[in-house]
Amino acid sequence: MTGSSLANPNAQALQKVVLFTCIWAATIGLVAAMPGGQGRTLPELPQATTPVTLMAATDPVTGKSEFRYRGNTTPPVIRVQPGTVLNVKYKNELAAQSKEDCVGHPCMQMTNLHFHGLHVSPNAPQDDVLDMMASPGETLHYSVQVPTQQPPGLYWYHTHSHGESYIQDLDGMSGAIVVEGIERYVPEVTHMRERILVLRDFVLPNDAAERKSVMESVAMQTTQCGTAPEDPERAFTVNGSLRPQIDIAPGERQFWRIVNASPDRYADLEVDSGSLDVVALDGMPLAYHDPSIRTRSMSHILVPPAGRVEAIVTGPPRDSHAALRSRCFDTGPDGDSNPAMVLADIVSAQPPNLQTRPALGGSPIYTTFSPTTLKRVEAGDPQFVVTFTEDKQGFYINGQKFEMNSGPMLTVDIGSLRRWRVMNSTKEVHPFHIHQVHFLPYAVDGNPVKDPAWVDTVNVRYGSSVDLVMDFTDPIIRGMSLFHCHLLKHEDKGMMAKILFR
Repeated sequence: MTGSSLANPNAQALQKVVLFTCIWAATIGLVAAMPGGQGRTLPELPQATTPVTLMAATDPVTGKSEFRYRGNTTPPVIRVQPGTVLNVKYKNELAAQSKEDCVGHPCMQMTNLHFHGLHVSPNAPQDDVLDMMASPGETLHYSVQVPTQQPPGLYWYHTHSHGESYIQDLDGMSGAIVVEGIERYVPEVTHMRERILVLRDFVLPNDAAERKSVMESVAMQTTQCGTAPEDPERAFTVNGSLRPQIDIAPGERQFWRIVNASPDRYADLEVDSGSLDVVALDGMPLAYHDPSIRTRSMSHILVPPAGRVEAIVTGPPRDSHAALRSRCFDTGPDGDSNPAMVLADIVSAQPPNLQTRPALGGSPIYTTFSPTTLKRVEAGDPQFVVTFTEDKQGFYINGQKFEMNSGPMLTVDIGSLRRWRVMNSTKEVHPFHIHQVHFLPYAVDGNPVKDPAWVDTVNVRYGSSVDLVMDFTDPIIRGMSLFHCHLLKHEDKGMMAKILFR
């Protein structure tokens, strides 16, 4: 399908879908827009600078959880500078009794925040997801010291209450964080229009006709995608809208910053009109560890749940049909259907009258490791192996199911690089994530990765392994932290473990 939503013939049929989904959509911050993006440009997200007051609340009609910020349900983009403090006042005003199910029982309505990807302390009052927990009526006060050497880029925040993370994230309790200063590494983005795109889930209606209409509106693939036998369950929204329009002038270069905030869906992103000139992955500028690399041109890029990509996109010729798409991704025979679909239509616009965004100033900070050092780490035996397994009773790391009162699975003395291996012994994919640090995936099944890049979340194919160089050199990260599968239902059911940095 090539941009036909600009004059969608199913408009009248879809009116019923809008009425059916409007109330539900509002509970997770969605804009009640016509599927197909008809007449809707991409919604802009509210911006916030520290301090931020955020509230967890319950929709009185649906019972679903949501963030509220300054009287609305659209989570803000929090912008922060390196070397400053991110202060967040987080109020839990969720209903005492939940209508939602969490891991086989009613949700307990506990909540907290995780500042995903930031190289900050795991101790209270910073990125502590173990001891900082709010029951209904309680308030948490976060004071997160963003280090001067924090890589500037796109990060995000989401709830991380064990056993309730999946439902709260599915309901839309997440938002983007921008650490300012990426123009230090890629100066040309200063003169470009910035677009922040947050991908979340839209649950397909149960009614067959309504379900079909929504699937058609996003041109969802109807044939089986990969080896997963299940039917599709959800579509992606972009900033709360199903298939909005992104306007861009022919030849104009825009700076797109995309976060996959889904609890378990993969976005294999491509743009019809050309390649993505990627400048950062998971908040880490490509140049941060290698000043000789500023961008990489990619025809498509897999963004796992929790992953981020920042890229320069060039506007297609006027009146051409182009779209931002997610390709089919095979999650494995025990995985979920992850079909191809259109995320947004790209439409021609007049050249913008842009003013240059204020630059942070100063020189870029580089953290480089010599090829000799990296090769030495890569050549050694793995110093720790993470093995993902699952059965009908739950999900495990190294045969253990996570418990809040359990001790650390391992203790690491900070100050060095370590070689880890992540093994997936299941029949579905698992995205590996560790708090506080980035790592370098350099080999898959023992074979070198072409153009490796530093990330904080990496996909591990089913029946496969990934070798990583873990960066444990930062003294800021001392304390009890976590690593886990970022399919949040898997995490809630036990696929998580503690790590003590000392």
